[in-house]
Amino acid sequence: QVQLVESGGGLVQPGGSLRLSCAASRSIFRIDVMGWYRQAPGKERELVATITSVGNTNYVDSLKDRFTISRDNAKNTLYLQMNSLRPEDTAVYYCYAKGRVITVEGAVGPDSWGQGTQVTVSS
Repeated sequence: QVQLVESGGGLVQPGGSLRLSCAASRSIFRIDVMGWYRQAPGKERELVATITSVGNTNYVDSLKDRFTISRDNAKNTLYLQMNSLRPEDTAVYYCYAKGRVITVEGAVGPDSWGQGTQVTVSS
């Protein structure tokens, strides 16, 4: 596993923006898929967006026009730019990294998760 530490969360008014960062403890060049998940109070954790090692991205359809995921492999950092925030975006946001292949047969190690950063959208 790789250690992941999120930062950049906080309190923001509706319509505002935040940029979340996820710092990894080692090189992320070989991590095929990284992403962001979020969990609102009383709800299950849900996928927000993913990005591959070559920069291909996928988003939840309802968030595609407002959120942008990116990665800087040289800085070992994953980002999530969030614009036009709404109260329903309030959640703990978690950084994710897919487990690495650890055997020649294709066995995969465990996924990695950050501790989460709180995003609160309120006036």
